Order: sequence, then structure tokens, then C-alpha cells
Amino acid sequence: MAELSRKELIILINGNDRPRLAGVDLSSLDMKRLDLEDSNLRGANLQGSNLQEAILRSTNMTGVTMLGSKALYADFNAANLTAANLTLCNLVGARLTGVNLSNANLRGANLKNANMKNAIVSNVQFDNGTIWPDGKKGSGGNPVDYI
Repeated sequence: MAELSRKELIILINGNDRPRLAGVDLSSLDMKRLDLEDSNLRGANLQGSNLQEAILRSTNMTGVTMLGSKALYADFNAANLTAANLTLCNLVGARLTGVNLSNANLRGANLKNANMKNAIVSNVQFDNGTIWPDGKKGSGGNPVDYI
């Protein structure tokens, strides 16, 4: 259960400083269309959260858990998702330009139509359930081949 409600999160976002949410449990929280640009979400639990159309540009999301989250058309441009768990995450149409996905878990993630230009995908984990931006499923080879 999330430590904050949507209303409490909005109050934090509207404060003078970007929220520091490192390690916070935001599981199953509705964050649809919220602007979290430049926030610190390092190690946060976003499992099952709704991040549809959220703005997460330049956000530190190192080690975040987004297992089963919905992030359709979310803007992650230049975010740090190093070692993030994106298992079964729906990232259809997400903007992932310049994102660091090093050592991230993309097993079963749906990245169809996502923009992954200049994304760093070294050592990512993926499987036959991973759907790449080109719509192909892939478990072999280099992830760069699917982008």
C-alpha cells in the first residue's frame, strides 16, 4: 500500500522543490499525468502504479520497482532507470530517449511504439514476452537489434 495518497503527492509536487521520494512505497498509486520531472525516485516501489502520460524526464529512478505498472505514453526522456525492475510493465508509446536502462529487467515488458533513441541498453534482461518498439518479441541477440 502506498505511503502517500495521490492528493498528498500532488501537494509535494506543487511545493518549491522537486519531491524526494527515494525508497518510498508508491505501489498501486494513480500518478496518471503527474509531473515528477527531476524528482528523486531512487529505489522507490511503483509496483502496479498508473504512470500513464506522467512526466518523469531527468528523474533518478535507479533501482526502482515498476513490476506490472502501466506507463503508457509516459515521458522518461533522459531518466536514469539503471537496474530498474520493469517486468511486465506496459510502456507502449513511452518516450525513452536517452534513458539509461543498464542492468534493467525488461522481462515481459511491452515497449511497442516506444521511442528509445539513444537509450543505453547494456546488460538488460529480456525474454520471449518482451515486446520491442518495432512490435517484435525477442529473447535472443542484442536489444539494440530490436530498437
